[in-house]
Amino acid sequence: MDGIRRDAGAMLLGLLVAASLMGCGSGKKPAGPLPTPVTVAEVHSYSGEEGVNYSASIVPYDQVTVAFKSAGYVTQILQRKGADGRVRNLQAGDFVKKGTVLATVREADYQHAVEQYRGQVEQAQAGALKSQQDFARAQALYNANALTQPDYDAAKAQLDSSQGTLTTVKASLAQAQQALADCEARAPSDGQILSRNIEIGALVATGTPAFTMGETSVVKAVFGIPDTVLPSLKLGQRQSIQTEIYPQSFEGRVTAISPQADQKSRTFQVEVTLPNRGDLLKSGMVATLALGQAKLPAPVQVVPLSSIVSPSDGTNTFDVFVVVREGEKEIARRRPVQPGPAFGNMVSITRGVALGERVISNGATLVSDGQAVQVIP
Repeated sequence: MDGIRRDAGAMLLGLLVAASLMGCGSGKKPAGPLPTPVTVAEVHSYSGEEGVNYSASIVPYDQVTVAFKSAGYVTQILQRKGADGRVRNLQAGDFVKKGTVLATVREADYQHAVEQYRGQVEQAQAGALKSQQDFARAQALYNANALTQPDYDAAKAQLDSSQGTLTTVKASLAQAQQALADCEARAPSDGQILSRNIEIGALVATGTPAFTMGETSVVKAVFGIPDTVLPSLKLGQRQSIQTEIYPQSFEGRVTAISPQADQKSRTFQVEVTLPNRGDLLKSGMVATLALGQAKLPAPVQVVPLSSIVSPSDGTNTFDVFVVVREGEKEIARRRPVQPGPAFGNMVSITRGVALGERVISNGATLVSDGQAVQVIP
């Protein structure tokens, strides 16, 4: 029996090898890439019966650019210990205190100028001292009628000239010392580094932005509202916001309402200032907030917030991927849209899509225009 089993196993192995060889020689092309699995949502109408929500952007309470006043090569950047324990250059997310030296350009060039002007000041001081002594003698001789008026006037003019030269070189020395001090870029206030734009060895000009800093212990939620909602907002009133990543809400106060509407969106910008305990709210986060229970004057078409994508070129535009059937395939087609106010996890679309069209709600960042997709439940 064992011999029969071995023969049967050998025969089965031979059949598998033969089938494999036949498959390799069949000349069939390998199948193309599999469609990307995505989920879709239909563009539908929303009337606002559950209250009007708006989308807000979190921004620092205050933001400033730290620039160099003196040009030169960057020789030093403030060092911090990184998460891996190694020392690294100052980077976005680090906190600094007011007056901290963030970076330095080469000081040797400016130190030479300071030494040069110091020497000129010493020479001018010596010349001024000599002119003062000469004038004192001329004054005594002139009072004793032993010196002519022209000689007296010449001594007085020499004294005035030497004093003027001394004043000029002292001012030049002070300017050179200030330029030397300006080789250091210092933090103008306590805050968080939002971006670093320099590296060691880079040649920077006067006014080159080195860092962007922001006051993030307090942040602002900025959003736009139509004129119909203006009566429901007042300066100083309490307002809470929500984010997708935190279960709790954050409470602040309305601190600014724009007196005029934006020319393009026709909305009024509103700022809600919130304490940022634990630095949970980051610059650029998207938050939502509800304003009253007002019903929209007319229904709007909405899509999920997750379906909105931004182009890779950094332009301030927005797109969605609409899924259309082309032949036997489902194809993702990128389409520019004009978003409006947000309502919870939905955002209104004023231009670019039609009711009933299918947009990618999950997986929009994984596909490209014209790519085949597989719609999953």
